[in-house]
Amino acid sequence: MLARVLSIAAAICLSWSASALAAPNFKAPYPCGQTYSYYHHSSEVRQALDFNAPGGTPVLASAAGSAWQYYEANGAGNYVVVDHGGGWKTYYFHLSGFSTANGASVSQGQRIGTTGNTGNSFGAHIHYEQLLNGVGQVIYINGRSLAPYPGGSGVASLTSDNGCGGNPQPGRYWVDTFANAPGYASPTSTAQTGTLYAGTNYVFCKAWGREIRNGTAFNHWWLKTDLDVGPAGQWVSAYYLSRWGNDEARDNNGVVIPDC
Repeated sequence: MLARVLSIAAAICLSWSASALAAPNFKAPYPCGQTYSYYHHSSEVRQALDFNAPGGTPVLASAAGSAWQYYEANGAGNYVVVDHGGGWKTYYFHLSGFSTANGASVSQGQRIGTTGNTGNSFGAHIHYEQLLNGVGQVIYINGRSLAPYPGGSGVASLTSDNGCGGNPQPGRYWVDTFANAPGYASPTSTAQTGTLYAGTNYVFCKAWGREIRNGTAFNHWWLKTDLDVGPAGQWVSAYYLSRWGNDEARDNNGVVIPDC
């Protein structure tokens, strides 16, 4: 009987161990369709990779978890740690700013910050790590190892599929904007309340409002979203969408954004 109990206990422990070690299906830490080179240099900590994403590029959670914000003046600068559970964490260094509340639950593909050059950094880029129980791991994206790492930029690159497959969070529609978009309190207001940075952003719904025009390009649709600078629940013009035409308001998958 004792042998049977010990056998069952051992099986349970092995099951727990396997569960704890199971890695999330990590994706690239930047938006769908964007391609950047990566490398590891001798002074980098652990098994980190640097992605040559330019300043202002959205930094996305590579798997779901809880996002925690930190600052290290002479090292990582502004950085986020996403705790994925089971001992797994990912690190994102040198951010110019944060895009979530400290400790917030985030979905895979959710924006957690913006690429920057804070801390001990040689230029705007994304320093990215995957750790298990505090130990740096060889980085895997979509189940594929990126090792052996190149020692310099321009040798190897990675195209992201993070956020490509639908909306990571219900009620949010992911769009690309070609320039910083001014935010307003309503679709008819003319008093700017903040700014939505260029790049990949989420919006909630659309409403008809005042026309924004530049030559033959125009749009009357306005998109409700949370600004990068300014209050939440503001409005930006669909004129700034990268992909669609006049008086169109669709997400990156071509889905018409619903009316508010």
